[in-house]
Amino acid sequence: MKKLLIAILLCVSAAIAVQAQDYRYEIGAGLGLSGYLGDVNKSNVLKNPGLAGGAVFRYLPSTRWALKANITVAGISGNSADNNMVFPDGQTYSFNSTLCDFGAQIEFNFFEYGIGPTYKKLKRITPYATLGLGGVYASASGNGAFAMNIPMGVGVKYKLKERLNIGLEFTMRKAFGDKLDGLSDLNGVKSSFGKNTDWSSFTMLTITYEFSKRCKTCHYVD
Repeated sequence: MKKLLIAILLCVSAAIAVQAQDYRYEIGAGLGLSGYLGDVNKSNVLKNPGLAGGAVFRYLPSTRWALKANITVAGISGNSADNNMVFPDGQTYSFNSTLCDFGAQIEFNFFEYGIGPTYKKLKRITPYATLGLGGVYASASGNGAFAMNIPMGVGVKYKLKERLNIGLEFTMRKAFGDKLDGLSDLNGVKSSFGKNTDWSSFTMLTITYEFSKRCKTCHYVD
């Protein structure tokens, strides 16, 4: 029984060693486009795109999973006249807003991601899905507002070298608030926690670098 238990533990340790990343962490930066859905844009998130840039940090527990923290600064804008929207009394509305978005997300890679021996069956490229929780601070026309949000999206990663990665990601962020654009209740419909709220989107190209190599001794992965 004791020998069987030892054999099982060795097999489990070997499995973890195969699936673990060679490096614990990843850090980098991204640049891309931002979008918006809200009071003056109800249907086309790609209309009036803005510029977005930020930083990203990942913890890499395995080749399938990653935990990511990010901070992004972006501009969004909109004009009701561009969308042929009709408001009470024929009013038109426009805005320019700056967003500071931050949060944490979990990522699932559809393939075992990495570079290594053939038997590990690692892929240099993989699509992935992401979901998380965050917050956003918006400043429009000198007025600031904060809201929690839920980021969700998809992306693809490619390993340029052993420690260097490039990625493309599209995420939508549902804000639990109606002030990202500095506008609220334009049709007289009161917003609530989940109703009549704003969305933002980021399409980001990132480049990241892995560091903090794991120590591997006798099938043990630190």
